[in-house]
Amino acid sequence: MSNNIRFVLLGTTHSGNIGAAARAMKTMGVTDLALVNPEDFPSSQATSRASGADDLLFNADVCKNMDEAIKDSKLVIGTTARKRHLDIPVIDARKAAEILIKESKHHPVSLVFGKERYGMTNEEVERCHYLVRLPTVENFSSLNLASAVQVLSYECRMAKLNHLPKKEIEQFSDEEMVNAEVMESFYQHYFNVMEKALYLRKEGHESLKTKIRIMYNRIRPKKHEIDILRGFLSKLDKKL
Repeated sequence: MSNNIRFVLLGTTHSGNIGAAARAMKTMGVTDLALVNPEDFPSSQATSRASGADDLLFNADVCKNMDEAIKDSKLVIGTTARKRHLDIPVIDARKAAEILIKESKHHPVSLVFGKERYGMTNEEVERCHYLVRLPTVENFSSLNLASAVQVLSYECRMAKLNHLPKKEIEQFSDEEMVNAEVMESFYQHYFNVMEKALYLRKEGHESLKTKIRIMYNRIRPKKHEIDILRGFLSKLDKKL
């Protein structure tokens, strides 16, 4: 499995779930684990539940926030059990795995799992290019975190073993895509100029910011396009 695939666990409350998730990942060849503000880590319970996947826990990247965890990724897919009103494409696990494997051949990608109790917040979801939802039954849709990690790890393993045709991956170039850190810097630049132009108030208009994020995440602008936009924003900023 490519080292470019990172599984990100947000605010995990039960340390045992971290260990169980690490074990699930390792059985399918996924080894890059990032933990965002885990409530109890390092933990003997996590180590016990890892059952031999201690190396994933030892090498886990513990981050302060989601932006830090995904900063190098040029594709971010979030997991959700809830229906969202945000205009972000929702795909199944198999399709998500195919996309992750395809793009990981060229650049880092991330798959993000939310808190056990309520999943991902809307603010976290806004960082994603796609959302993946598992087809659970409606009256009992909540899946244990480690179980969700196992399902997605399995699908990534199967996509890897299926050897996607070369023609499906040639369209991606590492030099063309930009990572999440670059995009976040662009968004902040964009919003600052909008505020200076009095089109966006410093307080409020959060829904407009959300729509702008989703729009550009859907477009997935290339590096030279971001450079053009940043150049325009800088020029406009000076004029203002």
